[in-house]
Amino acid sequence: MSDARCYKDATPTGFPGGDSGKGLNTSGKFVVAVPQRTNYYNAYAETLAESGLLRFYALGTRRGHAGVPAELTRLKPVIGLLSYAADRTLGTFAGESLRFRLLPWFDRWVRKQLQPGDHIISSFGYANGSFEYARKNGGKTFVEAGNSHIENFWSILSEEQRRWKSKYPPVSRFWYERSRAMLSEGVDYVLSPSSYVTNSFLERGFRQEQIIKSVFPLDLSVFRPSAQPRPKDRPLTVINTGTLSLRKGTPYLLEGFRLLCERHPGSRLLLTEVIRDDVEPVLVRYRDLPIEWAPSLPPDKLAERLQTADVFVLPSLEEGLVRTAMEAMACGLQVVLTPNTGASDFVTPGVNGEIVPIREPKAIANGILKCWERVLSGRRMEVADLKPRVSLDTFKTNFLRNLERIGFSAQLADQRGMP
Repeated sequence: MSDARCYKDATPTGFPGGDSGKGLNTSGKFVVAVPQRTNYYNAYAETLAESGLLRFYALGTRRGHAGVPAELTRLKPVIGLLSYAADRTLGTFAGESLRFRLLPWFDRWVRKQLQPGDHIISSFGYANGSFEYARKNGGKTFVEAGNSHIENFWSILSEEQRRWKSKYPPVSRFWYERSRAMLSEGVDYVLSPSSYVTNSFLERGFRQEQIIKSVFPLDLSVFRPSAQPRPKDRPLTVINTGTLSLRKGTPYLLEGFRLLCERHPGSRLLLTEVIRDDVEPVLVRYRDLPIEWAPSLPPDKLAERLQTADVFVLPSLEEGLVRTAMEAMACGLQVVLTPNTGASDFVTPGVNGEIVPIREPKAIANGILKCWERVLSGRRMEVADLKPRVSLDTFKTNFLRNLERIGFSAQLADQRGMP
């Protein structure tokens, strides 16, 4: 993982509207704004609330997060209701596109509640107007980069859509344009979960001091190795627990597994029935494979399913820090990943997994076989070195240290009652 360093009063360069002449306002508090509740946004809001730095957590949902006091939570349930209805009644692309069309509404709602000096954490295209307000009124803006830079995202995935002659773009163009606008109009800091994300921003004009390393936390009380030894009669079992799509490299996963079956006919493949529209035509070509399907599962059941497998495979073309791979590693599985997953930062080839190029089915098959050899050796994967890097406590400590580095030392000291 790249060790991105952050310095006091770091400011963006090369972006219209940059505020390089302004200092850091340490009297303001933070607003965390995201339409849908997610674990890593919860972690930011919880950390800031515990430190006395959170003004409010804005969510387009009917419920907040247990770790954030109700008085610091602002909810807009109708946005979540419409998003849920879109997911239930439309295809994956159309449903996602409708959710993105709700972003200006969410943004305006957040913007009306901001005060001068507020700093804001949000993600690509979620809160453009709120970012603009914060920057003009003494606050700093932090884009939570759950994906690589939007131009990297769009470029690599547009190429993939063309390769498979998909009628769909990589994602809603409306969201892409909002995301481009947010980054081009000026962002002070990037919360980056991986070296892949960091490099995508550095390659597009951001400075190293704008990058704040921020690794997503995992619930390690749920995702852990099985207490039981591996059954000796279990065949080679490959698993992928994420969405199936062109972005996730699903065609290469399936072709790699087909090649694997030529050498190990009894192998099993466990997949989840969450399928994007763009990959459905490809799946038809692989109906003959021995695939065992499961619905989307709650965390405890998902962990149990992971514990029944040997090798996790995700040949994604683009990710920020893929949660499913991290969950698999926490459960003690060997992993086969591309360098574009973010989670590859946590892989030591030849020890806990293999790193393979994107779009290479043969490399995927070979990577699985190398992992299988280690499984057959009877060596259980040690996850002790992973735990301190992805625990919630580590996330909180590192995030606050990074805030201190960029100029919040006095404010944090005030909240702690220090001189």
